[in-house]
Amino acid sequence: MIKFADNFNEVSKEKAFDKQHRNIINYNIGKYDVAVTRGLSRLINLEHAKKKGHVIKWKVMENLDKLLPEFESNFQKKGGKVIWANNAEEANQEILQIIKRSGAKSVIKSKSMVTEEIHLNEFLESHEIESLESDLGEYIVQLLGQKPYHIVTPAMHLSKENIAQLFHEKFGTPVDATPQQLTLKARELLRDKYLSADIGITGGNFLIADTGSIALTENEGNARLTTTFPKIHIAIVGIEKLIPSITDLDLFWPMLSTHGTGQNLTVYNTILSGPRKADETDGPEEMYVILLDNGRTDLLAQKDQRQGLYCIRCGACLNGCPIYKNVGGHTYETTYSGPIGSIITPHLRGMQDFKHLSYASSLCGKCSEVCPVKIDIHSMLLLNRRDAVNQKLATSSEKLGWYFWKNSMLKRSKMDLVGGKLKNFVMNTFFGKMWGKNRTLPKVEQQSFSKQWKDRNK
Repeated sequence: MIKFADNFNEVSKEKAFDKQHRNIINYNIGKYDVAVTRGLSRLINLEHAKKKGHVIKWKVMENLDKLLPEFESNFQKKGGKVIWANNAEEANQEILQIIKRSGAKSVIKSKSMVTEEIHLNEFLESHEIESLESDLGEYIVQLLGQKPYHIVTPAMHLSKENIAQLFHEKFGTPVDATPQQLTLKARELLRDKYLSADIGITGGNFLIADTGSIALTENEGNARLTTTFPKIHIAIVGIEKLIPSITDLDLFWPMLSTHGTGQNLTVYNTILSGPRKADETDGPEEMYVILLDNGRTDLLAQKDQRQGLYCIRCGACLNGCPIYKNVGGHTYETTYSGPIGSIITPHLRGMQDFKHLSYASSLCGKCSEVCPVKIDIHSMLLLNRRDAVNQKLATSSEKLGWYFWKNSMLKRSKMDLVGGKLKNFVMNTFFGKMWGKNRTLPKVEQQSFSKQWKDRNK
């Protein structure tokens, strides 16, 4: 079985030198960068907003044991039902029980990274239940049998020509169809599904403790349709998505949209507080919120790294990361890719399998700079590296290499003991295949700078 780290290295090499892939990603991220820069310029005091968001999320994590029951109580008062799920298996089984109990045959989904995290589509398919993605980007990658490439833009790795070819093969649309024509075709295909689906499943951008509500943010309207027509609405949300008060949306909604897409606000922002009431004309007859742990409390227990739970899933760190822009989202083999995924995945899915992600970084600090809630991402990556070593997960060759490097660097005489000829031999022999394949290796001088200085200034 190929290890995740080995696979990451292989695919990274392939993607980094795939010019078409890099052109598409850099073009699409470039458009986001322009929009986000313009959007951020409209904020009067950006740094203050970031600090305020950071403090609110800090308070949430410090009081999660109080805020979660508060949300549960307030949501239940409005007729909703709350289910607690420790892991992906429990969450999937709870959803399956609801489906079986109601006799449902089909499910319509809006965009949700948490449902990707628990592999819900595959689980439902194994039980012969149709589950259809209604977000256009998610729908496209579902047709391709792929996972989302980016946490905000699932089909970012595809050009309009790629999508036109896909729709031509699947639905017979013209091979040169425009994006507008493709969108209309998707709308035509999906509209009937909303009317016939028995259950609608969404995620949740925020859980509001004081009102017992979930807040959804979107640009296409598919989440509103998903929560309006089906008789049952299931929202599955990570326990870290809590905010204390509905007034906090005044900060978080603009910060999420501005850092994610450069908009002042996304097109559709919805607050849902339980199933349809007697005097309401639309909405589900039953509404469930599944509160998912799935390793989040393990990360919460890491005092130094729990900042990773502050994330509001805007995707800004992915767009700013030079590694992500070269190797792409699928390379990570995780639900949450890029810098934020590299922080949280080792804690959610195991340090042994995913410690390599914390090394897939230039540590340039761009991720920390662009984060709307001031998560110190690049420092968290270093802490993950520390934990991997403390857990004795470093290989023997890695430990041996660092041992000799440390001993040499601590004493000048040891550094000067080996001449440049031998250093160049070691460089070419041990690093030639790894580094020298795609770049010219540096040539070490025969004498160190220290020795040259002493010779010149006797």
